[in-house]
Amino acid sequence: MREIIYSFVIPVYNEEAVIPLLLRRLERLLAKVGEPAEVIFIDDGSSDSSPVFLANLAREDDRYCYLRLARNFGHQIAITAGLEAARGQAVIIMDADLQDPPETVLAMIAKWREGYEVVYAQRISRAAESPLKRATAHLFYRVVNRLAAIDIPQDVGDFRLVDRAAVDAFLQLPETNRYVRGMFAWIGFRQASVPYEREARAAGVSKYPLRKMLSLAASAIISFSDAPLRLAIWAGAIVSAGSLTYGVYVLLRALFWTDGLVDGWASTIVVISLLCGVNMLLTGVVGLYVGRIHAEVKRRPLYVVSRKIGFEAEGVAGKRATG
Repeated sequence: MREIIYSFVIPVYNEEAVIPLLLRRLERLLAKVGEPAEVIFIDDGSSDSSPVFLANLAREDDRYCYLRLARNFGHQIAITAGLEAARGQAVIIMDADLQDPPETVLAMIAKWREGYEVVYAQRISRAAESPLKRATAHLFYRVVNRLAAIDIPQDVGDFRLVDRAAVDAFLQLPETNRYVRGMFAWIGFRQASVPYEREARAAGVSKYPLRKMLSLAASAIISFSDAPLRLAIWAGAIVSAGSLTYGVYVLLRALFWTDGLVDGWASTIVVISLLCGVNMLLTGVVGLYVGRIHAEVKRRPLYVVSRKIGFEAEGVAGKRATG
């Protein structure tokens, strides 16, 4: 088995239009790196010609590996599958759409050589994206960082270089609902940033519509913050306090200003509003915990592999991380 210094982990989902451009830039990058490297394409259930192209590439060139998941498990799970399959001493996570320029990896490697275990690429410009996309991304990172119990770097995606020690630590985290950039912030290690300008998508269309972005935001907040629980508590407390205040008002009016009161109406409103407040509190607290517990206790594998080409050892993927 040949020694691998660098592993490139690249999730792919219906990227037939951009793959030829990506490979040309990867070839130039690998030549500049000058050390043994592997490129792992994780096919997240593509329905276009991407699987055929990547499978043939893996058969013809031993630097490339192809891992096909049995269905679309999602971007964060695909990254995890690639990390479990990677053999390099340093693992580079990058997307296939070329918005994260591969050439930035050279600066990340330089930081790694200085002793940093996690080197993340930090966006200093998103000029190629629409104003709406920039605004929502700006809001997302600020809200998540404000609510999270850990410090998640702002304007940082999944584009990063990770040392083998940090990869092994990451793979010990067993949760099903995964927010990769938050998980890397949680494990610690020496971390550094490399600034870069985010480019326009080279070809094809975005695979992250608003629905997926909202799902990722919810996963990030719930996984690394108890703010939703505290919000439910405060909402319940405010409604309960309001109902009690109104109850006092009704009582005082019944004692001193009896005109305009309908028998039984005040007590009914007070009881209903009080119970609604308590219900909001308990439902919010219990519901979020139960939902996450239900997802975790099933202990299903994070993903299922249907095909792999170019791996020297069998069983390198398809497992679930365990603590």
